[in-house]
Amino acid sequence: MHRWEARPTISLMGDTMNTKALLLGAVASIAFASSANAAHFKGWYVGLEAGANWIDDVDAVGTVDTGSFTFSGTGAVPLESGWAALATVGFAFDDHWRLELEGGYRSNETDFYNIIEVTEWSVMANALYDINLSPNLDLTLGAGVGYDLATLDIGGVIDDDDGNLAYQGIAGLSYVINKRLDLTLTYRYLNVQEPSFTFVGGGGSGTLAFDDVTKHTVTIGLRYDLTADEEPVAAAPPPPPPPVAPPKSYVIFFGFGKCNITAEADAVLGEAAAAAKSGGSASVKIVGHTDSVGSAAANQKLSECRADAAKSNLVGKGVAEGAISASGKGEGELIVQTGDGVKEPQNRRATVDLQ
Repeated sequence: MHRWEARPTISLMGDTMNTKALLLGAVASIAFASSANAAHFKGWYVGLEAGANWIDDVDAVGTVDTGSFTFSGTGAVPLESGWAALATVGFAFDDHWRLELEGGYRSNETDFYNIIEVTEWSVMANALYDINLSPNLDLTLGAGVGYDLATLDIGGVIDDDDGNLAYQGIAGLSYVINKRLDLTLTYRYLNVQEPSFTFVGGGGSGTLAFDDVTKHTVTIGLRYDLTADEEPVAAAPPPPPPPVAPPKSYVIFFGFGKCNITAEADAVLGEAAAAAKSGGSASVKIVGHTDSVGSAAANQKLSECRADAAKSNLVGKGVAEGAISASGKGEGELIVQTGDGVKEPQNRRATVDLQ
């Protein structure tokens, strides 16, 4: 029979120092890697991690009888370094914050006769903040709270589960591999609140109650962005608006009983001539008009005079004479309908249509 009575703690200093050395070496390797794109994700992502896990020596009190071994008393239980695997799913916001759900599995054995094994499942909700160190490297700091379910197995004879509140602090580095994939190095400090175990049946019996259990986990993993898209293609600038087409119709006005071109009419005809030449108009149609003062015959003659005056002006401005037709309508097409003998300025006009 073997009795455990407040055995002196077996130091894990060697294992701890080796793990810390590996951690520092991995940090240095990532920190001096070549530059890439920014490592910060936006949107949904998943991650997988694996690495080393060790548990600080923990005080326990209780009595356990497996039939082959008997443990009793109070003392520190030393546990060997073990291994851990974790999976995460989370969402990264635009302001460097991330919220994450983490599932983990850890396994450790004791160096006390190599008969005690502790395995644990944990579920944690984490809040994390990414600090950009370089174009390709982020430092992550965070904390989490959740639930830890531990199984204590003694000699393969008796075992028991106990679930307890757990909280953790997180520090890590992430390095971009490509647009959607990061390499991660993460340290977790996990504290589990006072687990206790009761063994009944299976060839043994007993109870063990522990103080808070402190666990250290160092993992290397990959984080994969689920929502990254290709770089947005810049939208082609809208085509420039089509040039404003010059007006196709122009109107000039005349003094009462006159067919000479005024300065104002000359300016309008200048615009019409420029439009006709630049637009390649096949023909220009000019129609003269009068108001209702005077006889129909006199007004017909006056309207034709006004049309001819406009034609001569356009020819003088470079419009081909053969492309211009000129005619008069007399008082037959009044803009402003008036009775006979009314001096209406808007009816004393000639229209120029580019065709």
